[in-house]
Amino acid sequence: MTGLSTSRAGRCSVGLVWAQAHGGVIGVGGKLPWHLPEDLALFRDLTMGSTVVMGRRTWESLPERFRPLPGRTNVVLTSDPEWSGEGARRASCVADVLGEHDSVWVIGGASVYAAFLPHADRLVVTDVDVLVQGDAWAPAIGPEWRRAARAPEAGWSSSTTGLRYAVNEYMRAAAGRAE
Repeated sequence: MTGLSTSRAGRCSVGLVWAQAHGGVIGVGGKLPWHLPEDLALFRDLTMGSTVVMGRRTWESLPERFRPLPGRTNVVLTSDPEWSGEGARRASCVADVLGEHDSVWVIGGASVYAAFLPHADRLVVTDVDVLVQGDAWAPAIGPEWRRAARAPEAGWSSSTTGLRYAVNEYMRAAAGRAE
């Protein structure tokens, strides 16, 4: 799986990337409820050199040594007009992001995923074979999405931490993307 392509016909290419446990849990208390080094490496490979968009709480959840995420343009979506973060650009709405960038990776949290999903071309979703309680969930992947790839094709990969996982890539069907 590779990075995003550049925009087509003046449209911003939008990818969403997340890891989820059973039931779509993506977080608890502002943290990932698992440690999966292989998924962190995939995240780095997909987003390096790109623009990443996140909500303010996701920005604040990053360890200080990784704020801003190195090698990427960091955009923080927030309704707070006074917010600023060293090394980050502030955006007040989805339209601002779409109008100012050729391509972006949306990296969370739940409300930011939901806001960008109608504009997305591509989803990269790591399914983690674990059942955990959470307070943040991934958006539902509806019938407008088609799975383009799964690694491994069947079963699970095993992490060095002992967790099982699989990476799925979804592409939007030809019709149905919001303008």
